[in-house]
Amino acid sequence: MYSIVQNQTLAVNRETLWEFVSVPQNLNQITPPEMAFRILGEFPEKIYPGLLLEYRVKIPVLGWTPWLTEIKYVVDGFSFMDEQRVGPYKLWLHTHRLEEVEGGTKMTDEIRYQIPFGPFGKVAHSLFVRKTLKKIFNFRRTRLKEIFG
Repeated sequence: MYSIVQNQTLAVNRETLWEFVSVPQNLNQITPPEMAFRILGEFPEKIYPGLLLEYRVKIPVLGWTPWLTEIKYVVDGFSFMDEQRVGPYKLWLHTHRLEEVEGGTKMTDEIRYQIPFGPFGKVAHSLFVRKTLKKIFNFRRTRLKEIFG
C-alpha cells in the first residue's frame, strides 16, 4: 500500500474552510483543468455519511475514467473520509482533516491507495502514478492558497 500526506495551513478559520471542502461541487475548483473533472447526476449541497458521488476524470494513459466514491464518515466541521468504490485504484481511502492552529487552519489530506495489476502496477506507480498524484495535490495546494490567501 502507498500513501501520501499533505499538510497546508491556510489563513482562514476552520468553519469557513469546512464550508468549502464539504461541498462536492467545489472539487471542480481544486482539480487540475486537464483532468476535466465532472460530477455526474445530482449532488447535495453538503456531504454526509453514505453519500455516493459519481464522476468522470481524464487520467493520463487511461483516458476518461469513471469514478464512484462513498463518503464513509463525517465529523462535521473537522474531518471526513471518502473511499473509492469504482475507479482506477485497487484501493483508495482519502481522509480530510481540519485543525485550528495559530494563524488559521491546518488542513491534512492523507491518501492510502493500492494500484491494481501486480508488478505492472508497481512499475506504473513508479513511472507516473505517484508523480500524477503529487501534481494533482500541488495544484490543489496552489488553488486553495489563491482562494483563501
